[in-house]
Amino acid sequence: MRAKLKIISETDMDRVDESLIALRRILRSTELYARNLAQSAGLTPAQLRVLQIVNSKGGSTTPTALASQMGVSQATVTALVDKLVARSLVARERSTTDRRQTNVVITPDGLRTAETAPDALQQKFVQAFDNLADWEQAQLVSSLERVAAMLDAEDMDAAPVLAIGELKPAEGSG
Repeated sequence: MRAKLKIISETDMDRVDESLIALRRILRSTELYARNLAQSAGLTPAQLRVLQIVNSKGGSTTPTALASQMGVSQATVTALVDKLVARSLVARERSTTDRRQTNVVITPDGLRTAETAPDALQQKFVQAFDNLADWEQAQLVSSLERVAAMLDAEDMDAAPVLAIGELKPAEGSG
């Protein structure tokens, strides 16, 4: 049995190339932002987002609330908070109202880091996205969901934070 080959026109190939170039630009932009953030603040975008959320909640919130707002699992939040605790940017404190509950509290160092970190790439996206008409927003969301499905990525655990993953410090950096 011979497989039937579909002949792809030059126009179709141009569109394929254009779409792959656009995807690479998005990935590259995300990667460069994450590297700049790691160099300037020593954080991943997800770690910065935890600091921003805790700060926006009056300096204290629960891990459950963080997981819910970030759209990630409790285990992911625990790992992020562990790293921030190790760097003294947040602390875990028992709730005064419910001793079974632990709160994540921003420290003075964490507050300084959150305030001096570069603007998040997703903030730029959100501002541009908000300026689109409703139909354009819906079309863009639909297109992005289609791309995720084409890449078998529609069921991946993903926060609304533009990141490429955990960054390791550059060798020789402290």
